[in-house]
Amino acid sequence: MVDRILIAGYGAMTGAMVDGWLASGVPASAITAFDPFEKPVPPGVTFVTDVPSGPFDAIVLGFKPQSIAEAAPPIEPLAGPETTVISVLAGVELASLSGHFPRAGAVVRLMPNLAAALGKSPNALVAGPIDPVARDKVTDLAARLGSAEWLADENLADLVMALAGSGPGFVYRFIDALAAGATRLGLDAAQAQRLAVAMVEGAGALAAASPLSPGELARKVASPGGMTQKGLDVLDEGEALTRLVCETLRAARDRGREMAAAARGDG
Repeated sequence: MVDRILIAGYGAMTGAMVDGWLASGVPASAITAFDPFEKPVPPGVTFVTDVPSGPFDAIVLGFKPQSIAEAAPPIEPLAGPETTVISVLAGVELASLSGHFPRAGAVVRLMPNLAAALGKSPNALVAGPIDPVARDKVTDLAARLGSAEWLADENLADLVMALAGSGPGFVYRFIDALAAGATRLGLDAAQAQRLAVAMVEGAGALAAASPLSPGELARKVASPGGMTQKGLDVLDEGEALTRLVCETLRAARDRGREMAAAARGDG
């Protein structure tokens, strides 16, 4: 386990990560949160508005991606050869991270979502050169927030961010659409929302626990000529749902690429 963690930039995402780590058994005394603005933190977590003294085993970058040029220099002296820099900054590539933290033992991009607070986040990771011990420690940190999936190619990072990072927003919108559709057809709005949320919660839990793929589960639910199949026919016609989701992910992925280009100063 990593003994000392610095959170540089304490916001919604890093706050969710801290909650998840604490729930998994990481002691609050191991975590220091640094942010220029006062913010509430869980009991036992150290919060500072000035750059703290080290050493730290891991530094988690959680400030706004566009502010890296200003935010990185004050904390760079804390990132020595024994420190792993873990970035959750969308669009900031490994090359840029290495340039800002040249003495760090390793730099890693971690792509979680807010379900990290519940230990339910899918977490993708990609790194530059990293020794096996440091990799194992980072894997443990990610796995405490949910799952840990290492990517072989950083070029996939923006797509993974679109799927696993932005994905909850798309799921929430679909839940809202289910409730809105039921409301338009006559159901009370509040009741429709409660039923939609509970349905998705159960369906997700079953998909996670079942040996069957989601596609197979959908076929299992649908009886030929039955209600579910009639609804699926609408979603499946002309691959309507798949095409819509593909374009949704493409738009999110491409925005990540644009942000990366801006961070490099390409455009």
